[in-house]
Amino acid sequence: MGMMFLIVGVVLALAILVSVPRIPGAALKGAAAAFALLLVIAGLLLSSAVYVSADRVGIVSKNLFGASLKDGKIIAIDGEMGVQADVLPPGWHWGYWPIVYSVDTVALTEVPSDQVGLIEAKDGLPQEPGQLFAPEFKQAEFQKMLDARYFLTDGRGRKGPQSSVLTPGKYRLNTQLFTIQMVPQTEVAQGEVAVIKANFGAEPSIQIKGDGGEGDIFLAKEGEMGVRARPLPPGKYPLNTRAFTIVEMWTTQMIAHYAGGTTSNPTSGAPQRSRGGTPRGGPESEEREITVRTSDGFTFPVDVRIEYLIRPENAPLVVARLGSDEDERFMNALNSAVRAIFRNNAEGVRALDYVQQRSHQESQSLEMLSDQMARFGVTITAVRIGNVGDEASLGALLKTQTDREIAKQELITFQEQQKAAEQKKELSRATQEAEEEKRLATAAYAVKIAEEEQKRKVIEAQAEAEAIGIRAEAQALAYQQIALQIGKGNAALVELLKIVGERNIQITPRVLITGGSGGGGNGSGNSGETTALIGTMLDHMVSREEDAPQARGRVTPTSGGN
Repeated sequence: MGMMFLIVGVVLALAILVSVPRIPGAALKGAAAAFALLLVIAGLLLSSAVYVSADRVGIVSKNLFGASLKDGKIIAIDGEMGVQADVLPPGWHWGYWPIVYSVDTVALTEVPSDQVGLIEAKDGLPQEPGQLFAPEFKQAEFQKMLDARYFLTDGRGRKGPQSSVLTPGKYRLNTQLFTIQMVPQTEVAQGEVAVIKANFGAEPSIQIKGDGGEGDIFLAKEGEMGVRARPLPPGKYPLNTRAFTIVEMWTTQMIAHYAGGTTSNPTSGAPQRSRGGTPRGGPESEEREITVRTSDGFTFPVDVRIEYLIRPENAPLVVARLGSDEDERFMNALNSAVRAIFRNNAEGVRALDYVQQRSHQESQSLEMLSDQMARFGVTITAVRIGNVGDEASLGALLKTQTDREIAKQELITFQEQQKAAEQKKELSRATQEAEEEKRLATAAYAVKIAEEEQKRKVIEAQAEAEAIGIRAEAQALAYQQIALQIGKGNAALVELLKIVGERNIQITPRVLITGGSGGGGNGSGNSGETTALIGTMLDHMVSREEDAPQARGRVTPTSGGN
């Protein structure tokens, strides 16, 4: 664009100068020459103009009028010929004359949201001895370090791969100094942590003492080389996968299964799992069965499950000691400890005791295995013993034990039956005694009831006698009073009539006797009737006394007549 302005200005100026001789008058010729000069100057000025749009950056190269770059430098910072450190921001820029300068506009460097940009500098100070990556930019200086001039001067940037990365966003970079490679962000899945192994920095300073024959190891802090002491929890991280080696470690419960019939290599065969997704085959590894030999010479396989986990804070120790949990060294250490502990524990017991004391073997092996693997940072949570032996190894022994147990159970059953019979006898005797005591109590109560009944009757008889005496005395008194008033004969007659009425006595005479001498005048006739009535009554009373021999005495009726 700038060269075109210069060419146009020069061409127009030449055209005017060519026509100057034909212009009349010296003044007009001078004005035409001055205008031609202005056109050349304008074309020259316009040719130095550079426009940079908002989404691009201008890269300037100086072609003339400067010193050459030395010592292998490719970016000029002091006006040397070559690619200049400073870039042009958006807008118009002047003074970049054609031929002297060339300006290229390039797109902004954009890092997508799910990626990071790995930076490599083509110029700068040499890497420190023994280092492959430049130190990380300090957070406060990160934006300055992306400025090529600052990077090559005050920033003392190192040539080659950088530890720092570009996070998602747009950057105005001098692409002649920095080359950017896009890589995916590091994602740590749930149930995992990421242990970082830095490939740059100072020597690690966190010392972990070894025990059990293990040597000391060192963990690294920020800015140090080696396994970093602080793992990364689940999430996404903009890590430089060249400057850091990322070791993903499972922190969920895992199982190592030592069972018969497996074909995996006993010195390898870590759990078949897939990072960032569902484990292949589940969080369990299949290992060759464990064979033990007891003190009485029996050799048999034992089905064992070891449940273990790696706590997040212990993951760096595991990496430093054994590599990853999928590393061959990890499974070698676990297999070696498990097999040695189970074989050693079996040597001190008999086969039958081993079978019968499975829980004891589990707890004992758990304690020993926990101590053994703790120095590697592995936590053993449980030891499970499944099948012990098989028909070929322990069949005869177990059959003998089974027969013995059956005999013991039969003896126990017989003893229990005897106890039941004795208890039944005791129950029968107790029941009979209870019945006898019940009858005895009933009889005792019956005696008491009879005694009380007798007392009651005596009391009732005494009361009745007293009542009879009272009534007789009252009747005698009443009779005496009546006799005083009407005479004894009439009183007796009244009493007889009361008795006749009360007892419904037949008073019609069976024999009617009338006197022959009575007339109605002298009263002897009434006396005869009365006598007949009394006789009838006495006859009735005599008949009752004959029916009741226990009566007090007989009354002989008398005739009132002759």
